Amino acid sequence: MMTFKNRAGHTLCSLLFETTSDYEQNLQTLLFLVNKAEENSLIVAPEVCLTAYDYDNFEAVLDFAPHAIEAIKKASYNKIIILTILERRNDEVFNFAKVFHNGELVYERAKAKLFRFGDEHKYMQEGSVEDFKIVEVDGIKIAVFICFELRFKELWCKSEGADVIAVPSWWGVLRREHFKIFTQALALTNQCYVVASDSLNEECTAMSGIISPQGEAVRNEEKDCLCLPYSQKEIRLMRRYMDVGIE
Repeated sequence: MMTFKNRAGHTLCSLLFETTSDYEQNLQTLLFLVNKAEENSLIVAPEVCLTAYDYDNFEAVLDFAPHAIEAIKKASYNKIIILTILERRNDEVFNFAKVFHNGELVYERAKAKLFRFGDEHKYMQEGSVEDFKIVEVDGIKIAVFICFELRFKELWCKSEGADVIAVPSWWGVLRREHFKIFTQALALTNQCYVVASDSLNEECTAMSGIISPQGEAVRNEEKDCLCLPYSQKEIRLMRRYMDVGIE
């Protein structure tokens, strides 16, 4: 497990906004919401929130990544920012989950389970399940599921022991109830917080929200930035009260 600098008094933030065809506008929306959040916030944005899966303009999507990454680094001082960005590496394209903190990219991994119904496999490569890790940032043990990965039990096992599970998603509205159930069940199973962020775009569920270690869910509804206090004590109490062997 990777570890980075510790700090106290965190806030969890789930974002909900629409991704437009203007990538720079989307980036500015993200930065506005990040800046609006308190210091020491852990912020989760929707999957590919800067560009969507804009396959008709795929080269432009990939060209935008370096600019966006540098801007997000600058916005990440005293904050943890989690999202996914489409990026080319060695002539192959991946959907990278990225965790930014204090001006640095502290963790990334490529989406390991592509959504074939959406033709993702035609445009990008799968990452490795072995790269799915819990990373400790600012004293919080974090695991990241990327959308469709919620459906795979092997990743649920690998997330055991996380304090916060981030779920950046572009989840289809026809399976809205699935997203709701998966995110709540993940919090209950791991006795931890789940911070889920889905897009406000018409084809998505807009079911962003924060779920407590006891499975209590608060959804964004009309809020573009839902923030709730993080409590390590609540995680410890739940794991002690209902001991299922999670350390």
